[in-house]
Order: sequence, then C-alpha cells, then structure tokens
Amino acid sequence: MSALSARQAVLLVTRREIETRILSKMFLIFTGLMLVTVIGGSVIFTLIGGSSAVTVGVTDPALARPLAAAADALGEDVETRTVPAATGEKQVLDGELDVFVTGTATAPKAVVKRQLDPALQAALASIARQTALDAEIARTGGDPAAANRAAAAAKVDVQRLDPQAEGFGERIGLGMFAGILVYLILLVYGQTVVQGVVEEKSSRVVELLLTSIRPTQLLFGKVLGIGVVGTVQMLLVVVAGVVSAQVTGLFSIPASVITWAGFWALVWFLLGYVMYALMFAALGSLVSRQEDANGVVTPVMMLIIVPYVIGVSVLPADPDSGLVELLSLIPFFSPTLMPMRAAFDVPAWQVALTLTLTVLLIALMIQLAGRIYRNSVLRTGTRIRLADAFRDA
Repeated sequence: MSALSARQAVLLVTRREIETRILSKMFLIFTGLMLVTVIGGSVIFTLIGGSSAVTVGVTDPALARPLAAAADALGEDVETRTVPAATGEKQVLDGELDVFVTGTATAPKAVVKRQLDPALQAALASIARQTALDAEIARTGGDPAAANRAAAAAKVDVQRLDPQAEGFGERIGLGMFAGILVYLILLVYGQTVVQGVVEEKSSRVVELLLTSIRPTQLLFGKVLGIGVVGTVQMLLVVVAGVVSAQVTGLFSIPASVITWAGFWALVWFLLGYVMYALMFAALGSLVSRQEDANGVVTPVMMLIIVPYVIGVSVLPADPDSGLVELLSLIPFFSPTLMPMRAAFDVPAWQVALTLTLTVLLIALMIQLAGRIYRNSVLRTGTRIRLADAFRDA
C-alpha cells in the first residue's frame, strides 16, 4: 500500500474527527439548546418588547389625550403625564421618562435620550399637521391650498440629549449576542481540541496513528475536523438568529445590519478558532493526563475570557470606548471584541488591519504549534516544559 500524501493524511484525520463528533450527543444537545435559546429568545423578547408602554411627559395637558389617541391608532402604547418644563429633560436623562414633549400643538418638540420611537414621532407629526390644518382653515375661511401648505410645513423637532447610532439599544443587544455566541463556541471547541489531543496521547492511540502519518498532519487534520463541526454549529445558530429576528420583527434596525453582524460573527469565529485551536493543541500535547490540561491551557483561555469580559462590561455603556477599540485591533483579542463592535460602524481600515494581523499571526502559529506538537506528542509521563518542546526540535 502506497504512503498517504500530506493532503490525503490531513483529510483522513479531518473526516475521522467530523464523523466522530458531528453525530455525538454533545453536539446534538448543545446545538439543539442553542437553537431553542436563539429562536425562543427572539419570540419572547418580541412579545415583551411589544407590550411595554412608552412614558411621555408633556408640559401642555391638552396634548395628552390626542397624543395617546394618535399613538394608539399607530399601535403604540403610550402613558402620558404632565411634567414641569424645568424638570422634563432631567427626567429623560434619569430614565423616568422616555420622551418629554414641549412646545405647542403645531410645533411640538420631543426631547429623548437617544432616539424617538418612529410610531410616537408619527403620532406627534399627525397632531401637528391636524392642528395646523384646523387653525389655517379657520383663519383663511376654508382655503384648501393654504391649509395644505400649512399642514405640509408642520413637523416635529427632535432633540437628542445623548446622540448615538440609529437603533442604539438594538445594536448593543445585537453586538452582545454576537460576542457571547463567538465566545461560547470558541471556548467549547477550544476545549474539545485539548481533550482530543490529551485523550489520544494518554491512551497511546497517537502512537498507532503516527505510524502512518506525520505529527503535523495529525495536528492540522484534528484542528480542521473539529473546526468544521464548530463552523456547522455556528452557521446554524447565526442563520437561525438572523431569520428569527426578521420573522418576529425583533429589531427595527435595517436587516442588512443584522445580516452583516452575523457574517462578521462567523468570520471572527473561524479566524479565532484556527488561532486558538492551534495554541490549545500545542499546549495540550505537553501533558499526558486530562487533569493536567487546564493548567497548561489557562493562558489561552484568558485570551478569550478577558476581552469578552471587558467587552460586555464596557461596550453597553460606551460603544466608542477607546480601550475596547484599541484591544479589538490586537489579534489575540479581536475574535471576541470585533463581533461586538460589528453592530456599529467600524472603520474599514481597522477591519482590514485586524484581519491582516490575525492572518499573519495564524501563519506564525502554524509554525510554532507544529513544532511544539511534533516534539511533545509522543513524550509521556510528567508535564513537558514549553522551552524543552522548542529546544528538542
């Protein structure tokens, strides 16, 4: 029988990993739970979000009833209260009011913290137009042209006390979902790589495998095979999330933003997985027992956990955080932070720079991980020092 080529050897190991894991109970249960969580979450949040009332403060009590009626006609649940002009803006900033309406019926001014609900803005515009139309008809004695001109000129003036991107809250939620998803699957499949390497080494199966293929071929086939399984799972969850968000109308932001965020979550998972999996596999080859594995891979896990914690702690309050922006450009931190930022407008040069640096780092990791794995995977017993794994090449 002729020896396997490098390509055949890698594909053989890849297929073995896929067949072993794609139908495993862990994969099926984990995938099912994530799909139920994503789809069920979209439905639940839509129902919860659709039932909440918007609290509107008005300085003119005469605006309260027509505003509530106009909003109700547009499917918006509005609770109105009369608020002194001096405290209205403070109540908006403190979260006591969603909207503070000042001005006159023909020229209302809506003060909001970030953005005005479209239905409420339409309701205010409707009141302004109708009031202006009635006043002009009464003044001109029923001139339709003048009435139409006055109605067309009526508009709502919106003042944002804390300007942010359109759909600020929804973008934050989308970014957090993408970041959490990438974080979870990176951790799960990074640990899967470690467990696979240590299990083969401790059971001496690796010695049998390496009679037919080279260590680096086994390494790359394992990383590729487990990566395919992880990518299938990631793709299923991303597609389910995007589709369910569209079907339930969970987000009011453009569908392109949701799809774009899902695309970048998948891209950064792929890049992050390859980078981290190579490190996990290399470090896992230094030990021969599962109980020793956590100790050697903790530094890599921290590269995933630390930026994730920073992202979910800082971004919701400050999407323009300079710290998060800087860390997201560092390839070790990019896979968890960039998906969170993707829901907002990330400068193209930052994306290009980070992608380039990450690809270059992966190329370096291929060399380093291959060397460590090759020198360590057949050595059993006590934990191998990282310096020895390099020196014995």
